[in-house]
Amino acid sequence: MFDWIERPGSNAWFTVTLVAVATLSFSCDAQKQDTQPIPEAERPVVREIPEFSGEQAFTFLVRQTDFGPRAPNTPGHRNCLEFLHQQLTEYADAVNLQPFNHTGRNGTQYSLTNVIASFNSGATDRILLTAHWDTRPWADQDSDPRNHDKPILGANDGASGVAVLLEIARHLHQNPPPIGVDIIFFDGEDLGATGNPESFSAGAKFFAANKSMGFRPRFGINVDMVGDKVLEIPREINSDRYARHVMDLIFSTARSLGLPQFIHSEGDEVFDDHIPLNNVGIPTANLIDFQYPDHRTNYWHTLSDTPDQCGPESLAAVGQVLLHIIYTGAKTP
Repeated sequence: MFDWIERPGSNAWFTVTLVAVATLSFSCDAQKQDTQPIPEAERPVVREIPEFSGEQAFTFLVRQTDFGPRAPNTPGHRNCLEFLHQQLTEYADAVNLQPFNHTGRNGTQYSLTNVIASFNSGATDRILLTAHWDTRPWADQDSDPRNHDKPILGANDGASGVAVLLEIARHLHQNPPPIGVDIIFFDGEDLGATGNPESFSAGAKFFAANKSMGFRPRFGINVDMVGDKVLEIPREINSDRYARHVMDLIFSTARSLGLPQFIHSEGDEVFDDHIPLNNVGIPTANLIDFQYPDHRTNYWHTLSDTPDQCGPESLAAVGQVLLHIIYTGAKTP
């Protein structure tokens, strides 16, 4: 899922090389986002907002876990990739696979693939939705040390965010949105070493370093660990630091919908797939409930991260907020 990140002391400049997923390549400097207002395109006409199905999203969650652990270089990983590609091809205007190689801990070589889908591809005003689809190869936080080398099933840590976005994709296919939407399923997020934040988010880093110059969504929202039956999503610290206006949009929308799962208080500070995107100028918020299932017990990176610990109502709360943001044209406060 993610690892901790210490508070940076300043907004440093990052130099990155950006290469188009297709052929175009160039390099530029990109600065971490501050909290300035996000520029808005011409406001589109508000359309009828679909009703998000938590039950359908939960079906997508279970469909992924039916493959078993989706750790890279395993049959479950390969089978899930085929499933995601097939589902998005059914729903999206265009789907692209972004394969890449990654060297993990102890020098292990992994073959990874980001899955990129576009909706309303002709629109210039766009937003980005992301989640990671891989699962951790090691249950290194399990209470039983004998399980530390076993792969996790990742019902919440991986499958929940993907499930929400697959249900979003189904609605985008049935009800064309007023703005452009890109969905990316990042691979290799969970290959990092605990205590070393920079070793996580391989797929997001690769995409950020190789995106095309013309890819400039207004903002992004990353969805990670949102299936907890007792869902409580606070305001993640790095999201408020780099994408406050996106967080304000999310939490004001949740408040207007009367959704108690969004807690208007400061949460943990985490390193997740939103960090590489913010580093290249895409203001991105992270939706995450790290207290899974509660403040006393945590199933993060354990063998207890199973579908019975997740619920359709939690997926529906997150999905309905995202649908409202999309179909009201992503208007910032």
